[in-house]
Amino acid sequence: MGNEIKTFDAIVIGSGMSGGWAAKEFCEQGLKTLVLERGRNVVHLKDYPTTNMYPWEFKHRGQIPADIIEKNPVVSRCYAFREDAMHFFVKDTEHPYIQDKPFDWIRGYQVGGKSIMWARQTQRWSDYDFEGPARDGFAVDWPIRYKDIAPWYSYVEKFAGISGNKDGLPNLPDGEFLPPLELSCVENYFKDFVAKNYNDRHVIYARCAHLTEPQPIHLQQGRGKCQNRTLCQRGCPFGGYYNSNSTTIPWAQRTGNLTLRPYSVVHSIIYDDKQGKATGVRVIDAQTKEATEFYAKVIFVNAAALNTNLVLLNSTSGRFPNGLGNDSGVLGKYVAFHNYRGHISAKYDGFKDTTTDGRTPTSAYLPRFRNVFKQETEFLRGYAAGFASGRGYGGGRNTDGFGEELKENLMKKGKPGPWYVGSHMMGETIPKETNHLSLDPTQKDEWGVPLLKISVEYDDNDEKMLKDFFEQMTEMYTKAGFTDISTSDTKNSPGLDIHEMGGCRMGKDPKTSMLNEWNQMHACKNVFVTDGACMASTSTQNPSLTYMALTARACGHAVELLKKNEL
Repeated sequence: MGNEIKTFDAIVIGSGMSGGWAAKEFCEQGLKTLVLERGRNVVHLKDYPTTNMYPWEFKHRGQIPADIIEKNPVVSRCYAFREDAMHFFVKDTEHPYIQDKPFDWIRGYQVGGKSIMWARQTQRWSDYDFEGPARDGFAVDWPIRYKDIAPWYSYVEKFAGISGNKDGLPNLPDGEFLPPLELSCVENYFKDFVAKNYNDRHVIYARCAHLTEPQPIHLQQGRGKCQNRTLCQRGCPFGGYYNSNSTTIPWAQRTGNLTLRPYSVVHSIIYDDKQGKATGVRVIDAQTKEATEFYAKVIFVNAAALNTNLVLLNSTSGRFPNGLGNDSGVLGKYVAFHNYRGHISAKYDGFKDTTTDGRTPTSAYLPRFRNVFKQETEFLRGYAAGFASGRGYGGGRNTDGFGEELKENLMKKGKPGPWYVGSHMMGETIPKETNHLSLDPTQKDEWGVPLLKISVEYDDNDEKMLKDFFEQMTEMYTKAGFTDISTSDTKNSPGLDIHEMGGCRMGKDPKTSMLNEWNQMHACKNVFVTDGACMASTSTQNPSLTYMALTARACGHAVELLKKNEL
């Protein structure tokens, strides 16, 4: 690597959901851009080894062997850590961390990051979400409102491809939608029932990042229609869902302006006291452990929320002894997440003459209805919920006979059982100073970077919200005629929602926040943070779409500043 170019216009740390967008935006604007990825390269189509495998081709039929589960108690709790996708997840021993409080840190270290394995649910925020902290005084007021990000939501939705309906809800703004897939008859029944019986509650089609009807922009990306295989976590050979590997990264590569450097563990960001700005990034080669420095006018940190905090906390200098840009002292603090602990299931005795055929990558969705327009409960904020249904078959398969007769009998399904329905909650947690991250003073990983200490936990607000979710959903299920209603609290540790946010939050006041309204550091103007670390609050929506929109918006602003020589 002796002849390796070391100086660029822009450096992007991370190649996942938001880092891919930063790469695309900068490269399209003509900036020579270096993308640093700590993991291996994953090339669309080429590096999806299991994508076309049949169930019987897996040694363990999709299950994880007991010895792997025993060695990986954290990541094995993730729903997508199965035999067909476990190669995309970080094993527990590969990058250790310290749990001051129980926290399941789920990571994907490769080009594309977790955008390969995500659940693909995409909802916009509304002003009711951005105004939450200002209304109830918890966390800090967002420096932006819906009008600031709305055009950027549209911008990224058109490129990524989002399937949905125009629902006309003030608390969940409509977007640029491709046609929806179908809901089941039971999902439609519950949708109609709720509409007739509740003024403030709505069941809608769950908007998702799937190409139901590819547009010219998607065909230009080389992507095709979603085939409803529901094997998305393997990587899609059709490009039917959005991930960085099939969209933003190759789009950036086509410009000729992208340098993609895998196996590059970012140690820290270099700050120059004399220039009063960041000048580059220190990188440790993941394989050789060799240290290198790269330089650029602007740096975007998109390493995923917790690793972004880790990089910034480790970026110390004479000017910033407690982490880059950390004049406020809030770096690593006010971390929040989504509470996914609540589940409720039931049976439905109707639609006996109907069943489902095929698969669908989404379901129905209940947007938040608690404390939206006014404070009405003894807990703050609220929760959204998924809603799905299905119908199994009783009696098992008929294994009588031999040869052709056996095949025919196996093809015949048993008698359909009752419809089952289920919901899971997605609760907003309140950012608190006590939920924080720090660096261990003595222990380091194999690349010489301090281990991250995570001290994040539930609080009384979360417990009250969980109780309300059970009460409200039980009432709705009962009124809808569902039976055998059963609630369960998974007791999952924080982190398993994989929606951790905060630690480097946006805000109006440099004394209480790290970033301004453009995701730009108050105290170090040429460093931007646009992944989950930037979030001042979590709302209830799946956050990836907001990260994408914030990234595209911040890149546009950074390019303007570069043109004016203001960075």
